[in-house]
Amino acid sequence: MTADRPVTGQSLVRLLCFFRSHWRVNVAFMAVAYGPLIALLLLLMFWPAPPVAQPFALEDSTRIYDRHGRLLYEVALAREGTHTYVPLEQIPESLREATIAAEDASFYRNPGFDVYATGRALVQNLRAGEIVAGGSTITQQLARNLYFSQEERASRSPWRKMREAILAFRLTRHVGKDRILELYLNQVYYGNLAYGVEAAARAYFGKSARDLDLAEASLLAGLPQSPATYDPLTNLPVARQRQRTVLSLMERRGYISSAEARAALEEPLHFAEAIFPMEAAHFVVYVRDLLDQQLGAEALEQGGLRIYTTLDLDIQHMAESIVQRHVTSLTDHDVSNAALVALDPTTGQILAMVGSADYFDESIDGAVNMALAPRQPGSSIKPITYAAALSSGYTAARPIADVRTSFFTRKGELYMPDNYDATFHGLVSLRYALGSSLNVPAVRVMDEIGVDAVLRLAHDLGISTLDDIGRYDLSLTLGGGEVRLLELTAAYAAFASEGVRREPAAILRVEDSSGHALYQWEQPPEEHVLSPQVAYLITDILSDNSARMLAFGEYSPLRLSRPAAAKTGTTSDFRDNWTIGYTPGLVAGVWVGNADNRPMHQVSGVTGAGPIWHDFMEEVLKDAPHQPFSRPEGLVETEVCEPTGLLPGPWCLQPRRELFIAGSQPTTIETYYRALDVCAATGQPASPSCPSREVVEKVFVFPPPEVIPWAREAGLPLAPSALALADGAVSPFQDGIRAGNDLQVRIVSPQPGLVAQISGEIPGEHQALEIEAVAWGPSEIQVVELYDNGALLASLRDSPYRILWPLAEGTHRFAAAAYDGEGNRATSELVEVRIVP
Repeated sequence: MTADRPVTGQSLVRLLCFFRSHWRVNVAFMAVAYGPLIALLLLLMFWPAPPVAQPFALEDSTRIYDRHGRLLYEVALAREGTHTYVPLEQIPESLREATIAAEDASFYRNPGFDVYATGRALVQNLRAGEIVAGGSTITQQLARNLYFSQEERASRSPWRKMREAILAFRLTRHVGKDRILELYLNQVYYGNLAYGVEAAARAYFGKSARDLDLAEASLLAGLPQSPATYDPLTNLPVARQRQRTVLSLMERRGYISSAEARAALEEPLHFAEAIFPMEAAHFVVYVRDLLDQQLGAEALEQGGLRIYTTLDLDIQHMAESIVQRHVTSLTDHDVSNAALVALDPTTGQILAMVGSADYFDESIDGAVNMALAPRQPGSSIKPITYAAALSSGYTAARPIADVRTSFFTRKGELYMPDNYDATFHGLVSLRYALGSSLNVPAVRVMDEIGVDAVLRLAHDLGISTLDDIGRYDLSLTLGGGEVRLLELTAAYAAFASEGVRREPAAILRVEDSSGHALYQWEQPPEEHVLSPQVAYLITDILSDNSARMLAFGEYSPLRLSRPAAAKTGTTSDFRDNWTIGYTPGLVAGVWVGNADNRPMHQVSGVTGAGPIWHDFMEEVLKDAPHQPFSRPEGLVETEVCEPTGLLPGPWCLQPRRELFIAGSQPTTIETYYRALDVCAATGQPASPSCPSREVVEKVFVFPPPEVIPWAREAGLPLAPSALALADGAVSPFQDGIRAGNDLQVRIVSPQPGLVAQISGEIPGEHQALEIEAVAWGPSEIQVVELYDNGALLASLRDSPYRILWPLAEGTHRFAAAAYDGEGNRATSELVEVRIVP
């Protein structure tokens, strides 16, 4: 049959010629075939628009409940009159222009839809068979909200998009642009349960829409695109960036000048109390934002949902009461605010969320949720540093030098941290360094294991704000990076649950009006980010009251009437203080400060956040049985000698028990403490001339060289030089340096091979390098000289033999020379460093 034969070149030419000679027939055919469709399309486009005031079929309002079914909030439906309608002339011109610039630049010129954008999107959508590209104008958004059912709005059919454009065209022809803009501004969703500009102005700024200035108007105009993402009450930096975009668009469209845009950006924003009667207000808004992201704002707007959350209203009320009471007691210290988060560490479920001392207090920016706001955590971040160290082979008994130390950042800049109490403590174990929150050991550990290792673990533990890896340096372990209270509290929950990280959960179940489950929370698979052994070691240290006595005393607020682990944090300028702690079944985090970043007056984590955490934990757990932390397998307990971390020698003065991951326990006996024979009359080595009755045994300490200056100042029983090494013994810390009867000297700072950079942002007189030497020998040290490239820098007669040397560009070789009372001279090995501009 010819019908099955392919069309050849000749036949195709004949076919084209036929159509050319019979064009009238073709036109008639097209008219018959497509005329009705074209007529229908024109009819649809030019038929009068449906009345804009037509009623909406709404279900019951959406209700949000706590975990026991107690009502937290009934979501008011915007179209039932809970918002205030305002005519266009009462809406500031700046807000109208900002909205047009942000949402639909050609609003007053287009026929209801952007022809180019809609055509492009239509082609993409038809090819995909669903909506993959948008292009909705203000009029299209209004048409969708006015005339589409909830199901139609959720549809991804390209025909829905076409119908939307047709309705927008009809609205433009029969309603007019000003009326469309007025309707849009009165029904669009701005987040935080605010529909329309009047509700948004009152919710965010506590004023009528007519009183908004350019800064406030440009912020509000940026919210409808994604109210949850740009929520200024939970993520002000992102909202400010969106405001910057809106102002830039306004400037580009000629609505404002560059000076006006700059002034609006620099204007401080003062947020008002939110006027929504609700329980656990910050938590309800947090849940609302989560649902916006999961289900879309339309689902909540249409109503009929039943949302059961993880919150326990009884615990919430306890938290609110305790926070308010303690903030009131701290007003003399210029404290106005606090936040608290409590979770179940076994599930990650949020049991309480207090975002401020008073949600409705405008004077403290109470509507801002400080449980979600990024703030500097101070030392409360240290457990993550030490968990990374323990994971890399450190032990809880590892000795760390807490002495004045010069570190260099990854940028080559000098960094010399101080401890909170402005004193140093010599050689301490990791346990006591973490328990008493000593700064220098924490920085030393981070310097050894690397900043990236700590950042990786923080990320694995769910901290999302420390994402710019190149930005952070050694100060990170002291709180030099912003985190959210909710996320850091959830990170601590991993310590309480054998290293398993659980995402904070706020919603248990979502039902529609018929009781059908739209969402059901399920326990996710376990994600081990730490070994159970490392998690338990952190817990054991943070719950060890003796380990924190050095800094906090015996009866601090961190001590509960039951086993509990806790850590405080305080920023150096007293702008933030924290306490986060946990039992096996409850983890709670507390932040204290001021939302406007104003410094407090002498309030630390142990005096500000600590008492709130203590009272909350005691109140919530008062009827619960005491529960110890469960020790996992793979840990062994061994006696060690503090501070060496080694097995006790015969003269050990501080034996104690310590936990080790199996296989990491020590096998070497310490020689930090040693008993030596001295002549009682002279205190010098017991020479043959010393009468036997004058020979006494005395215990001395043998610290590593970098600790000797501190030990001498602290009055530790350092051995006389000749006795220290009379029999050629080697201190276990001296890295093979032989001890004997010879005079010796060593450069202990800086480290060989150091490369440091001169900063252009810091005055030259404040940029210096610490040069330090230690010397010992059979006779008393008379003088130590420090040299740079052969030139004498200093001649020092008293220990510590240390100077601060102003940075100078170039390669420098430092050396030291020591002289004793016998006229002996010793020189150190050269230490080469390079200083670059």
